[in-house]
Amino acid sequence: MRPFVLLGFAAAALGAQAPAPTPSESSPIPPVEQQMAAAVLALPAEMRDGATVMGYREAGKLVVLREGKNGMHCLALYVTRPDFHVACYHKSLEPFMARGRALRAAGVKGEQVDSVRFKEIKSGKLKMPKQGSLYTLTTKKENYDAATNKVSTAGLLTVLYVPGATTETIGITSQPRPEGPWIMFPGTPKAHVMMSGKM
Repeated sequence: MRPFVLLGFAAAALGAQAPAPTPSESSPIPPVEQQMAAAVLALPAEMRDGATVMGYREAGKLVVLREGKNGMHCLALYVTRPDFHVACYHKSLEPFMARGRALRAAGVKGEQVDSVRFKEIKSGKLKMPKQGSLYTLTTKKENYDAATNKVSTAGLLTVLYVPGATTETIGITSQPRPEGPWIMFPGTPKAHVMMSGKM
C-alpha cells in the first residue's frame, strides 16, 4: 500500500466528524431502509443489527434513523459524498465526533477544529473516553450496489482511539505502515491506532 493510500485512510477516519453537505436534486436522498442497510457495512456482520444508524430524512439534517442497543453508531455519509463512505464508532466517541461536526458546520476549519476540541477536553467541558473504536468503509460510488447492499471492492479501516497514547506507552509505531498497526496523532487527545484492510 502506497503512502497516498495510507493518507486516504487517515482522511477516511475523520469522515464521521465532517459536516454534511446538502444532497442536490441530481442526487436525491436514498430511502431510509437503504441508508440503514448501507451505513452498517463497515461493522463486522455480527454487530450490524444492533447498531444505531444516523442518516437523512431531508437534505442537510443528520438524524437518528434507528435506535440501537449495542453501543455502536453508524453514519450513512455516502448520501452526501461523491464516493461511497460509511462510518461506525462506539457511543463513547459521540460527544467528540458530534462536536467536530458542529464546529465544522459553524465554519471552523482545518486544525482549528482540533484546537477548540483539545482545549475543551483539557478544561473538562468535552469528555473523551479512555478508548473507543471506529470503523470506516470507503470505495468508489459505482462499487456499491444498492439493490444487493454489497460493495465489490473497498478499503476497510479499523481505528482504536487511545487518547494520549504514544509509541512509548503502548509499544506501537507512529510511522504509517500498510502491513500492521500504527498510531496517528500520538500524544494528543485523539491519538488512535490505525489498522487497514480490504473488503
